[in-house]
Amino acid sequence: QVQLVESGGGLVQAGSSLRVSCAASGRTFSTYAMGWFRQAPGKDSEFVAAISWSGATKNYADSVKGRFIISRDNAKNTVLLQMNSLKPEDTAVYYCAQDSSPYGSGLKIDDFGYWGQGTQVTVSS
Repeated sequence: QVQLVESGGGLVQAGSSLRVSCAASGRTFSTYAMGWFRQAPGKDSEFVAAISWSGATKNYADSVKGRFIISRDNAKNTVLLQMNSLKPEDTAVYYCAQDSSPYGSGLKIDDFGYWGQGTQVTVSS
């Protein structure tokens, strides 16, 4: 049974940095691509970033490119999202996701089939 548990959200001021984490269990973590998505109030869920199973490929939404960094620690079964230069429009619930199949690149958003419960990130102006 796949479990994804996010942590690290909070309230920060614009321009600040924040790191959110996702602890995964239930499958061999190192063989699955991981991703982050977010959903703001009244808006659809949107892709934020993804990392391939090997860590060699990273993909970012244009809105966060150059500000956010996704990484993974296979020894700790954890995927991280370092968020820098935060803006009020980054306010959302951030969800961790895992690819349904092993050895994926993380480039196909529809392949993410497992989701965490989310962590709230609020950026004040």
